[in-house]
Amino acid sequence: MLDIVGRRSFLKVGSLALGGLTLPGLLRLRAAQKSTETPRRSVILVWLAGGPSHLDMYDLKPSAPAEIRGEFKPIQTNVPGIVIGEHLPHQARIMDKLAILRSAYHTNAGHGMGAQWMLTGYQPTIEVNDNIYPACGSVVAKMRGPNEPTLPAYVNLPRVLNLGKAAYLGASYNPFAPDSDPNSSGFQVRNLKLPGRVDASRLSRRRELLKDLDRIRRDTDARGDMQGLDTFYRDGMEMVTNPKAQNAFDINKEPGKLRETYGRNDLGQCCLLARRLVEAGVTFVTIQAGGGWDTHANNFRELKDKLLPKYDRAVAALVSDLAERGLQNDVLVMAMGEFGRTPRINPQAGRDHWPGAMSILYAGGGLKMGQAIGTTNANGEQPTSKAATPGCVLSTMYQVLGIDYRHAFFDQAQRPLPILSEGEPIAELVG
Repeated sequence: MLDIVGRRSFLKVGSLALGGLTLPGLLRLRAAQKSTETPRRSVILVWLAGGPSHLDMYDLKPSAPAEIRGEFKPIQTNVPGIVIGEHLPHQARIMDKLAILRSAYHTNAGHGMGAQWMLTGYQPTIEVNDNIYPACGSVVAKMRGPNEPTLPAYVNLPRVLNLGKAAYLGASYNPFAPDSDPNSSGFQVRNLKLPGRVDASRLSRRRELLKDLDRIRRDTDARGDMQGLDTFYRDGMEMVTNPKAQNAFDINKEPGKLRETYGRNDLGQCCLLARRLVEAGVTFVTIQAGGGWDTHANNFRELKDKLLPKYDRAVAALVSDLAERGLQNDVLVMAMGEFGRTPRINPQAGRDHWPGAMSILYAGGGLKMGQAIGTTNANGEQPTSKAATPGCVLSTMYQVLGIDYRHAFFDQAQRPLPILSEGEPIAELVG
């Protein structure tokens, strides 16, 4: 059209082609729309693989029989009326910056099935070790992309989660992972540095060669997988040559005192690195570090001596650090696992798998903090108010990011699959 009528004429006839809007008017409208779009937001998900014990952390039952209530006592938080477990003292002091959902549940006690349900919003019909449905981080990468173009949209720390991948969305929405412990003195992000023998000019020649090879591969690819891989490698190449990405992953730039505040362990340093990443422009970070929460034996000793001190310190430091930087409304922190633990203590002083009730921790993201939502019965077996499914848990997160959780993708068989098959955002958090 521009070639036929010229630029000046195009601006005149634009009002007809655009339903009464001139082209300058359309551009002004788009600018106005951009100004009202969801602000730059991100999510840090602390994934407690194995299933954390709700009864010993956020939903204690001090009046229950000894075989239910266990060894831990409740303590007061800085929000009157809310108590949590005695081994979460750091979080108790910042309860006004936290919200606990005590009434989440589902119905599958398998690690793989439960994890896939909580991370995707879909329950698989068979036990699996890889994604049938896309993980929530991959959905965010697809729908939002990175907040900073030179950084990945979706990162796993310190390594890729078994059930953190993109499934039918394609390889380009899989997570990037450093594949190294940020608490290690030799921490180095895999593939984020050029080998010493490869200079920038050689890299440029390799990039051109890859383009030629990619065109050949796409011609022979029937399913479209190569296109996703092309994007993945292209983004990876940009990261290798971009100082912003290298700087974002450089945890050694953080002051030693702050690193100590987070805890000099894998979970603490992953939380600190996650803060660096979202501040730089990563949209979604999932952390799986700090040990296994599958406490079938010695539940109380494992929690008291190993799991809870690291977890309590790291999460409290992360939430406080974000608040001090003015990011509490821009970054949503969540902590959860695939299910809770059995109310009745087993003969090995442990608790087994229990999907009937679990607690979810939220912080920031513009949500309403300083509250405990929902209740479970006297033994912590099932919700008695405000019952929340995995779809409710995840739709709350998607709403923070401005993502329509009813949006439908198409799988490899071209079947429409909505981002979530059920659930609504938790009204007490978003209302």
